[in-house]
Amino acid sequence: MRGVIVQLPASRGADVPELHELAVGQDATFGRGADGYPVDIRLPNPGVSRLAGRVRAVEDHWTISNLSTTATYVVENPEGGGEFVKVAPRRLDMPVPFEFARVVVPGTQGSASFMVFASQHAYADPGIPEPGHGEATTAAFSLDETTKYFLILVALCEPRLRDSSTVVIPTVPEILERLHGLPQCPDLTRSAVNFHIDYLARTKLRVKEPSEGGAPAKADWQRAALVSLALRFDLVREEHLALLPSPRPAEGRPGQSGGRSPAEATGDGAAGR
Repeated sequence: MRGVIVQLPASRGADVPELHELAVGQDATFGRGADGYPVDIRLPNPGVSRLAGRVRAVEDHWTISNLSTTATYVVENPEGGGEFVKVAPRRLDMPVPFEFARVVVPGTQGSASFMVFASQHAYADPGIPEPGHGEATTAAFSLDETTKYFLILVALCEPRLRDSSTVVIPTVPEILERLHGLPQCPDLTRSAVNFHIDYLARTKLRVKEPSEGGAPAKADWQRAALVSLALRFDLVREEHLALLPSPRPAEGRPGQSGGRSPAEATGDGAAGR
């Protein structure tokens, strides 16, 4: 998929956050909204302008416009080390470099925010020298190894990497338990893991749902398809296991310990990064 995905603020009680997909060239407005000021991304905060800004999909990245005359917005990289960029009042079509980003708009009742995912950031094939002219060769699967979705993909592939004969594919609660304690995952929830698995399947690795005789696929088809593709093309390799916590001695491999994970016990929030 070319374009971006906007994750709207989760409604109270909703299990899955609302997503808005923008193809290349499409845009979405955001703000408080009002009669005569319809917006695509509603931020119901009295301190937010009725028409506060706009995001636009541009190939493998996106731009943001600040339509406020007074407020500065902040675009954060929740996957990084605190990086952010400021969007000055009336700034139009500012490019955003982050694959995952949180747009923060100041308001009178705290800040309002929403997420934007630029799912097709281009990465050159590693270790391959490029000629000094012409377009660079981009990787067929644009994976950022510093992100939470890549940690989840590694956790999915771990049993097969440690024992190629196993048919074990970790469940979502087992992934939560496996990643619990990593400094990158303090707010990881079950719904967040589900979101990242769907994100990997639909936009990053583009796996297709199998069907046999018109029958729907099993519920775990996404996880199985992701593991198969990631290992077939060496997208996840043995050295990536170093990104995971060291297995506990009694654990053997993920998925063998019982009980609810501490992360799962915190409840299902929005697909927090």
